[in-house]
Amino acid sequence: MQLDNIHNVYFIGIGGIGMSALARYFKFIGKNVAGYDRTPTHLTDELKAEGIHIHFDDKVELIELPYLNKEHTLVVVTPAVPKHHLQWNYFVQNGFEIKKRAEVLGIITKDTFCFAVAGTHGKTTTSSILGHVLHQNGVDVTAFLGGIVENYNSNIIGNGKTVTVVEADEFDRSFLHLHPDIACVTSMDADHLDIYGNTEAIEESFREFAAKVENKEHLFVPAGLPLQVITIGVNDDSQFSAQNISIDNGWYVFDVVTPSETVKNLRFALPGRHNLTNALLAFAMAYTYGVAAEGIAEALQSFRGVRRRFSYQIKKTGMVYIDDYAHHPTEINAVHQAVTELYPDEKVLAVFQPHLFSRTKDFAEGFAKSLSAFENIVLLDIYPAREEPIEGVTSQWLLDMIENPEKRLVSKADLIPLLKMTDAKVVVTIGAGDIGEMVPEIKRVLDEKA
Repeated sequence: MQLDNIHNVYFIGIGGIGMSALARYFKFIGKNVAGYDRTPTHLTDELKAEGIHIHFDDKVELIELPYLNKEHTLVVVTPAVPKHHLQWNYFVQNGFEIKKRAEVLGIITKDTFCFAVAGTHGKTTTSSILGHVLHQNGVDVTAFLGGIVENYNSNIIGNGKTVTVVEADEFDRSFLHLHPDIACVTSMDADHLDIYGNTEAIEESFREFAAKVENKEHLFVPAGLPLQVITIGVNDDSQFSAQNISIDNGWYVFDVVTPSETVKNLRFALPGRHNLTNALLAFAMAYTYGVAAEGIAEALQSFRGVRRRFSYQIKKTGMVYIDDYAHHPTEINAVHQAVTELYPDEKVLAVFQPHLFSRTKDFAEGFAKSLSAFENIVLLDIYPAREEPIEGVTSQWLLDMIENPEKRLVSKADLIPLLKMTDAKVVVTIGAGDIGEMVPEIKRVLDEKA
């Protein structure tokens, strides 16, 4: 498929965080862009404000005339599109060019120098840091991201034609469509067992991805991952290592030991050791590409974070509200580590919305253990996304496994009244479902209490 021949791009699932980045890209390079999503969100509101037509009904007659020209129209679909979707069926039955997001990224990245960030956790933050570092240092880059970067208020950075940064998503083995020149694997924990079946299959898929990087000195992993490539680490003897770490008024201050020099007194504002690892991976990739260490250090200091990744909503004396996208036990552990490091003496209330029945079932023991670490925990009902309920898999079932006695299950409707009454000085909302849509109201209510 030649993108030059495509005049119109129609998205089914345009409100997805990765899909919307592609929509913005195609809009920027002059294509007609429109699409469907199931429900309005803050993100679809932003896309509409940027001139992209979106509707929330799958009737075929809502597809505008230019997009019915199959010779010049590309249809991009989310893997979660239901089989009965009317517009999707119309495009299939009439022979349109239909691609998944990962396939389109593969086409875009094939003729660019591609940085690819893989891993079950940390992809969005690491790729966002990397995109910011490259862009700030004058690299001709476009970064396609799975989150809204605070510095740019967008999930796309730059408008370069020769260099790309992409998240290499393991879901549905999507990352095997990419053509990486420099890459990293942030983690290889079990996830998406509904797709893979077991941990061994996931690890084999990551090894297959790693094999796509021809120069193994251009592939980076945290120390301990079972891949024989360049390692990064914290206070260890990795090829790239963060040393002499301290915290100064909420900032990490550290040195980076590289294979050829030691770079001193870097400053990075995102809390949590997992974010220090993410920053170090981005440092190693940019440094290997040829960006000067001083330029990387300046960009790391100016990086403000990603929306819904340990995102401060309120930060004042007497009230702190943090929102995070974490939806896997390992990610929840990282949130807990960061919160307790920053606020060791404060009462913390964590609100968690489980994401997917299958993930809740597969990792129930891990979720129970990670959530039990919080002093006070509130559970919402499971957000189903693309799934049908699984018998016996409920938030009450998960709640019963949590050992912490200060736990409760509430409906979304009852969450705001509960937060009005809490005496916790630190509130954290956690989850990948529609809890993110509640953040503005939660912020307003907690701000009034402060």
